[in-house]
Amino acid sequence: MIVDELGFVPLSKTGAELLFEVFSQRYERGSTIVTTNLPLDEWTEVFGSERLTGALLDWLTHHVHILELNADSYRLTEARRKRTAEPKQ
Repeated sequence: MIVDELGFVPLSKTGAELLFEVFSQRYERGSTIVTTNLPLDEWTEVFGSERLTGALLDWLTHHVHILELNADSYRLTEARRKRTAEPKQ
């Protein structure tokens, strides 16, 4: 399962609980990839509960490879490349 852009918008209480349930059911049963621009210490703002966020991070970081990329946005770089490649009118 891939969860892209986690934290782009805060979750409602119900949304956070439902996503928590999905992650808990996948724990040690299937691979999960999460992409986010937020550092882990800001996830509480997304989920709205320190307890829920703590449990979620405990599961997600148990068997994990964290890749932290500090690079320009691929989408932004691609858009700039296309803009400069377009013929001038």
